[in-house]
Amino acid sequence: MAVGGTITSVLAWQIEAGADEAVADAPLDRFAVASGRAPPSPEPSPEAASASVAANDLDSLKADFEAFDGCPLKETATNFVFADGSAGARLMFVGEAPGAEEDRQGVPFVGPAGRLLDRMLAAIGLDRSDAYITNILPWRPPGNRNPTDSEIALCLPFIERHIALVGPEVLVAVGGTAAKALLGTREGIMRLRGRWFNYSVPGSDARIPLRAVLHPAYLLRQPAQKRDAWTDLIAIKKQLADPGTPG
Repeated sequence: MAVGGTITSVLAWQIEAGADEAVADAPLDRFAVASGRAPPSPEPSPEAASASVAANDLDSLKADFEAFDGCPLKETATNFVFADGSAGARLMFVGEAPGAEEDRQGVPFVGPAGRLLDRMLAAIGLDRSDAYITNILPWRPPGNRNPTDSEIALCLPFIERHIALVGPEVLVAVGGTAAKALLGTREGIMRLRGRWFNYSVPGSDARIPLRAVLHPAYLLRQPAQKRDAWTDLIAIKKQLADPGTPG
């Protein structure tokens, strides 16, 4: 193989793996990454909560969130990824953060995991026009790494207001990161899935049935778990057909 072809292949592989930045604005502590310790992040800013509470509609919330400069991820992401689907939908999905394709297009769940989510919706007779889809974080973490606790804390007031403004009848937390953030728990997704929870909307007495489901990206790696995902989908379909106290 020619040298040029080899270099091109290696670069293509790195991009596909999420290595789309050669340098960063600050040094990265590789020892912290290897040990699982997150590098220091800014403390949650009170501006996040005040901006989100001030938003009375989704357009205002989007503008406030996009203008928010308190989260460092904004500096490394290509696009601000707010939401997709119908704002009037009865069903709302909340994932963790955009991936590489979502960052490029500015739309949540449009990569391989998003295409699987579309097929999951189709399996229960729905499509994107029947759902509203967003993430805890609107900016992609570099290299598709997991969001840090500080990054989640910075963005959580916005997603809480987001949920309140959409007002879905059923809320679905997609993956462990989203489920733990919305439920305020440390339990993993394998313990959380398969159960119904009542999500308390901050600032009101409203309660929304919440179901935690396995992330489509995980299902692509572990197809044997699709049986559990199907069980959750059927439960969601039943809840939409017969609203009430989830069992």
